[in-house]
Amino acid sequence: HLERMNKSEAQVQPEIKQSSQLVCESATVRLLMTHNVIPLNGPGETCEVPKDPAYPVCAEKVQVRKQIHRSDPCYAFYGVDGSTCSILTYLSQIENFCPPHIGRNYSADIRDTLRPLYEGMSNSSSPAIRFVRSRVERMSERWEQAGQRWKQGSNKTVSSQMKVLLFPGALAGGVGQRFEAMVDRGGPLGELVQWADLGACLTILGHDVTISTSQRQLRAAPGRGSCPIQRPLTFDLIYTDYHGLAHLQGAMGLSFQHYQCRFRILDSFGTEPAFNLGTYARSHGYKTQWGSWSLRSLQYMTMFPHTPDNSFLGFVSEEAVRDDEPKSESYKKDKIAVVYGKQEYMWQGKSEYLEVISEELETHATVYRPPGHTSSLPSFIRNHGLLSQEDFLRLLHRTKVFVGLGFPYEGPAPIEAIALGCVFLQPRFDPPHSSENSDFYKGKPTTRQITSQHPYAEQFIGKPYVWTVDVTNRTDVQLALRSILSTEPFTPQEFTCVGMLERLHGYITHQNFCSKSVPTWPPERDLRGHLGPLGESCVSVCQRSSLQCEPALFHHLNTPKGLIDFKCMEKKEVNHLFPSYNPWGRHCGLQQEPLLFSCAGSDPSHRRLCPCRAPPSAQVVSKDC
Repeated sequence: HLERMNKSEAQVQPEIKQSSQLVCESATVRLLMTHNVIPLNGPGETCEVPKDPAYPVCAEKVQVRKQIHRSDPCYAFYGVDGSTCSILTYLSQIENFCPPHIGRNYSADIRDTLRPLYEGMSNSSSPAIRFVRSRVERMSERWEQAGQRWKQGSNKTVSSQMKVLLFPGALAGGVGQRFEAMVDRGGPLGELVQWADLGACLTILGHDVTISTSQRQLRAAPGRGSCPIQRPLTFDLIYTDYHGLAHLQGAMGLSFQHYQCRFRILDSFGTEPAFNLGTYARSHGYKTQWGSWSLRSLQYMTMFPHTPDNSFLGFVSEEAVRDDEPKSESYKKDKIAVVYGKQEYMWQGKSEYLEVISEELETHATVYRPPGHTSSLPSFIRNHGLLSQEDFLRLLHRTKVFVGLGFPYEGPAPIEAIALGCVFLQPRFDPPHSSENSDFYKGKPTTRQITSQHPYAEQFIGKPYVWTVDVTNRTDVQLALRSILSTEPFTPQEFTCVGMLERLHGYITHQNFCSKSVPTWPPERDLRGHLGPLGESCVSVCQRSSLQCEPALFHHLNTPKGLIDFKCMEKKEVNHLFPSYNPWGRHCGLQQEPLLFSCAGSDPSHRRLCPCRAPPSAQVVSKDC
């Protein structure tokens, strides 16, 4: 093999010679170590193509390059001499169709500092990145301590160190300019909170993290001739958002399709399977501007656990008093209410509701005021203007009640307020808000019915920390205020540093969307099959039994045996309601398209067959558990 490499070196540029030889030698050793591949006929034989389910077309691409490598000088430029080893090197480094030949083979170990992460953002002029840096630095000590506690107290499996790109597409290009302009006016900051905590969490877990809002980060040196115009990204995982997907597709060209199994999409409100599969969404009326990327539904990562079809990423509540610190006398609350709404338009139509609150509590606000602007807020409201995050937390530290106005929907602020010892008071929505009646949710890839400003807080935390009221009913609001008693700070485990470390480590270790085989995590032993009543989603069916729907287990139920008791007419179909039983006509429907396995889907004519399991012990997603 080395003799063959030496012969080819005379045909390529001098700077390529040494690197090609080293690459191929390293590639041979790495293949032997990581894929248990043995050369067939001694040291003179070429490398053997590894069998890796994450790279299903590797062997096919090797054969094609063997036939065409002389057709264009660009292949020789990249060191391809016709040997299997040189082709594998090219296909791994340039076109990304084969496993990496050289690179890291380190185990990810818990770090004891976040300094490199936030210092790497110190030169940015972006208001959004400054916000992210400030949050990471402010919470660094808590992350570092949580990492050590989790490392000592868990039997975590060892995972390989990942090279990870965080690319908030909403901060790139023209959209980014509009978003940046809003940051200093108070919002939306919830997404930036999540990006900051994601970067911190990945860094503590020992991964190599790069945060970038520049489209240049997506590009690499061009090839020549028939070779790719742009090389594929050199990251093991890419966390982005819907805007970022469009940037990635433009930067990567054809390699986008082969790399997309490594994408993770931060998606605040979730994407249900019916909206995700492009062809199905277009033909069944589920097409929106955000869906139709045909990824695995679990690749979408949400702010709150809306539906188990997506992966719940979450964030960390910035509680002021740590669990291991005694409560001081200074932690006592004043009779203060702080209204959740930084823009004046959010206050429209809420005067009577706020007047009732002001009769019981001194009422404060943090509404953004442009220079020279005269506030139109009610006279009984004491407005501080837009506060820094630190000053806002100091105000919440004294606050008794955090008051929701109905918008913004499902942000992180109520969770942080509850963790600071506040009680969250919010409006009930009757009828529920959805894509059918709300401009905000119209076009979003979800059919959820939103029963309050913050459904997670309403359903999974509840009283005495969360009160959901009819804001048009004066008596209802008064009774809620008078029933709110002194409470200790409360933070759901899933919104602590340790909770997020555990959750994200589990995803990185077990979620493999590049494999074509059926999922093996969670294990089949966790499955509890339930047949629901007509018209109910699997989310509801499982919750009724204090369980949660697990989409990765659907394939165990999607068999004729799963519905054998009904003696029904079996049919396979591309349908997001399957597997299910339809009593009209006695049809048993089995799913033909795995991308459409859906916990969220429901229909009055179908009884869903649901894969339920107990929630992970440290991740409380059901208040009944």
